[in-house]
Amino acid sequence: MEKFSYICDIMRYKMLFLLLFMAVTMTAQNPKREFRGAWIQSVNGQFQGMGRDRMQQVLTSQLDDLQKDGINAIFFQVRCEGDALYPSDLEPWSRYLTGQQGLPPNPYWDPLRWMIEQCHARQMELHAWINPYRAKTKGTTAMANTHEYFRNPNHFFNYGDLMLFDPGFPENRDYICKVACDIVRRYDVDGIHIDDYFYPYPQAGLPIPDDTSYAMYGGGADRAGWRRQNVNKFIAQMSYQIREVKPWVKFGVSPFGIYRNKKNDPNGSATNGLQNYDDLYADVLEWVRQGWVDYNIPQIYWEIGNKAADYETLIHWWSQNAGIRPLYIGQDVMRTVKFPDPENPSSHQMHRKYELQRSLPGIYGSCQWYAAAVCENPGNYQTVLRNQYHNTPALQPMMPWIDDRAPGKPRKVAVVWTTDGPILFWTAPKSKSVMDEAHSYVVYRFLKGERIDLDDPSHIFCITKQTSLPLEYRGGQVPYVYVVTALDRLQNESKGVKKKVKL
Repeated sequence: MEKFSYICDIMRYKMLFLLLFMAVTMTAQNPKREFRGAWIQSVNGQFQGMGRDRMQQVLTSQLDDLQKDGINAIFFQVRCEGDALYPSDLEPWSRYLTGQQGLPPNPYWDPLRWMIEQCHARQMELHAWINPYRAKTKGTTAMANTHEYFRNPNHFFNYGDLMLFDPGFPENRDYICKVACDIVRRYDVDGIHIDDYFYPYPQAGLPIPDDTSYAMYGGGADRAGWRRQNVNKFIAQMSYQIREVKPWVKFGVSPFGIYRNKKNDPNGSATNGLQNYDDLYADVLEWVRQGWVDYNIPQIYWEIGNKAADYETLIHWWSQNAGIRPLYIGQDVMRTVKFPDPENPSSHQMHRKYELQRSLPGIYGSCQWYAAAVCENPGNYQTVLRNQYHNTPALQPMMPWIDDRAPGKPRKVAVVWTTDGPILFWTAPKSKSVMDEAHSYVVYRFLKGERIDLDDPSHIFCITKQTSLPLEYRGGQVPYVYVVTALDRLQNESKGVKKKVKL
């Protein structure tokens, strides 16, 4: 009787596996490579004065959730206003961590290092998110005496409630790049990320007070063109210096969602809003053309049907102007679920936005604004990510301009039978340089007789940094073929090595 019951269990298991396989093949396959990011911001004060244990608890909960949602990259804000959410000899501790700028955390800890460890343990990239030019925000009433402002006060200007590093001073470019390279040198970050704040967002009737830097360095050039050139020089310098420190670290930007309006440029978008090029002096397309950035994430936060900045209009425009770098889409979670789909008013706009994102050329993923909003699951946004759009794992998009050479394939792949059950073991491939080293591994699983298709992400059983994987033994009645590949830091993938086993 027990044997009959066991055979029935095996048959049910095989039938369930077949049904799951048929369900996957009958629906649209998710891409094997796709950027799936989320922003975790500090400048909103969500961690301010929270303390180490509570902050780690909150972040652990978010990261656990986001891992289940298929998120594979985190942008963690570590520099809000010339400060640091990590120990730095260059900048003071952030008030957005401790409540007082310059005050170290107690108990002492390093949020950036902790986040890197947590993200990497979950097979997520960690990009250190910095704001380059902002030096003081509205709520900062006291600055630490170790802030860069007190060393070079003439290199800053006030604008409304803000204080900014003046982009016109070459010394500021050097200093900000020094800060970024210090992060890259000391931490195992996967990228440096900057957001949409360059020259300040304009306020009516308030000119930018950069007369001093213009008089010193402008040379009589058109002021607007000179400002754009200042930002261009910064972006180029940042890109070059990061690559000098660690050639695998990515550098990307998430600009405001409108480049130029058509009324100002016939090649612009059919929109009517603030412009990167004209108002923030950020020539994003030039950065892409020159290859200074490794990815571009325009913040297309509006809804489909917005009169001034229609999402559908903008995603088509950015797709057409993606250029030579991967385009990811900045998605506003709350606004997406707030508005109905014009073509299907009974549904919010998530499905239509993802249909556009997945169908247009040049787009290789998206980033969620913001991580906590995803975890709150408004309008079942998280549920749909988890069960539909991200229900299979995804590797990062390839970046051949950084590295296009795959590592060697894993060696000595074998199944070892232990008292705790079977374990799939392998050995790291040999490498000639740090760029060729295996950094993690992909384990695929197929039923005996299934076509071995490594382009199908539904067969990804595990992505791991380990060189072993425990397997579940079910009586030796189900034959599988496991395939193990190696990934380098840029997730170039090796050829696979097969191993058959009955579980």
